[in-house]
Amino acid sequence: MRIGVIRNPRSHANIGRTESASTPDAVLLVEPATREALVQDLKAFAQCGVELLVIDGGDGTIRDVISLLPDTFGDTPPLLALLPSGKTNVLAIDLGVPHGWTLHQAIAAARSGHPVIKTRAPLVVRWDDGRPSLHGFVFGLGAFVRVTSMSKKVNALGAFHSLSVALTLAGGVIGTLMGGARDRWRAGVPLCMAIDGEETRTADRFVVMATTLKRLPLGLKPFGPPREGLKFLDVDAPPKHLPGALPALLSGRDAAWLPGLGYRRGDAQTIRITTDQPLVVDGEVYDGAGGVTVVLAPALRFLAA
Repeated sequence: MRIGVIRNPRSHANIGRTESASTPDAVLLVEPATREALVQDLKAFAQCGVELLVIDGGDGTIRDVISLLPDTFGDTPPLLALLPSGKTNVLAIDLGVPHGWTLHQAIAAARSGHPVIKTRAPLVVRWDDGRPSLHGFVFGLGAFVRVTSMSKKVNALGAFHSLSVALTLAGGVIGTLMGGARDRWRAGVPLCMAIDGEETRTADRFVVMATTLKRLPLGLKPFGPPREGLKFLDVDAPPKHLPGALPALLSGRDAAWLPGLGYRRGDAQTIRITTDQPLVVDGEVYDGAGGVTVVLAPALRFLAA
């Protein structure tokens, strides 16, 4: 099995750590510093026939790599393995990849007679203005952008992984509950959205989120019961009766009264959004000006253990 490793030395757990000395001789290890370098490295891996691609980084590194797989590996992407060295690692949590998993352990698992392989289909964000598409697993606007910015401050205080998620969520809830209808948390953002070609709804939204993950940190289930496919959460602004709605939302409980209060969740094939607001894809904030379309990409194979 030909093995290639994309390592991000700037990922949280990799700072100050050198892996090259302990990398097996038969493994190709690269540390691309730019998108252009990453493209060239992935093309070289494809030409060399790499069958197992190990991504040593966080969710942002995974997003950058899988976004380029269609243009470098074509229709036959390699088996992927994650070494979760980021600050949150939501995809690794979803897949059940052990925290602190090493390259040697991943290689041993891949070469065993019974590797655990799981499939996940990324979502694809396509910009109307022709910017390169992004493949990821978590997309959001509105309060989700503010929560993402808050999480970076939480990380700076030394909280990571599930603790970071808990503190960030608590901060967002407190900020929303304590603000009035005109508060920046509650006021929402203006956008037009259509699900699967249905009639476009133009209104201020408190939050819009989408994911293809099945399991989120802390067991949160804002999209409902765990399942395959592209799932969305759409909440009107300002959010109504949030203290009462929050337990049902976060636990995934199916409450018939939620849509009537402006809380909608479900499954989609295509999500069409027109806005001038920023948006988030896997922990990074992007300019969403103009419009985007979110669809489901072909499934990828991941080595889980």
